[in-house]
Amino acid sequence: MESHPQTGLKGLKIVSFETRRAREMASLIERHGGAAIQAPSMRELPLEQNAAALDFMRALKGGKIDLVIFLTGVGTRTLVDAVSTGYAREDLIQALKSVKLVARGPKPIAVLKEMGLRVDVAIPEPNTWREILAALEKMGLSGRRVAVQEYGITRPELIEGLRALGAEVVLVPVYRWAMPEDTAPLKSAVRLIAGGNADVALFTNATQIEHLFRMAADEGLEEKVRSGLSRTVVASIGPVCTEALAHYGLKSDIEPEHPKMGHLIAAVAAGARASLEAKRKTNP
Repeated sequence: MESHPQTGLKGLKIVSFETRRAREMASLIERHGGAAIQAPSMRELPLEQNAAALDFMRALKGGKIDLVIFLTGVGTRTLVDAVSTGYAREDLIQALKSVKLVARGPKPIAVLKEMGLRVDVAIPEPNTWREILAALEKMGLSGRRVAVQEYGITRPELIEGLRALGAEVVLVPVYRWAMPEDTAPLKSAVRLIAGGNADVALFTNATQIEHLFRMAADEGLEEKVRSGLSRTVVASIGPVCTEALAHYGLKSDIEPEHPKMGHLIAAVAAGARASLEAKRKTNP
């Protein structure tokens, strides 16, 4: 991306549902001339009890796990922290060295490398359950015990796919998503979209879509939001989000080549205006 300010989004109202990197997303939007409307849509909550993480550690130490799949960087750190409430960190590192480690994308890889661990299988972009299954099918999973670090929403396709490959699956949920503590910005975004007053809606996480429609239902505006999105450019950061949109009967208008925020905004800046014009001709 060029270093000087861009104007591809000038005059457009861009709704972002990003939470953790909300300020960074707003800066990217504004850098391209857009008006950033921030609607943080989720809150990350550690599980109240660390039972699943501690059970995982006991199984790991007992030789009852053959392979561990790490799905997110934050989830990997949270799992390590949860296990550390009952075991020494070095015990976990040593136990993980005795099994195969699979990482979905660069963020969990970075966390594992910080711990001095080698990643046996790095899942390539776009990092969906399909790439995970394709990579593991080559390894052969029949009879192997596979632990999956869950990341808020369970992907049944991944779990069913692992079982279809012959694996015994152990789920390790280490955090879950909740609605934000302050729901006012999300409610405002629901009304904006329902009224047809947003130009672009940006989604960087599948849970953002679920929470948008949960809030819309609470406000009695679910169908109006669906209708409003038919006149709004819907931008998805990658295939996982796009699949979640399809679950709600929606189609992604823009999806970047790489599932990263900078690539998403660059793609939106390049294509949003033409896409918006086309959608509003089709859905006046």
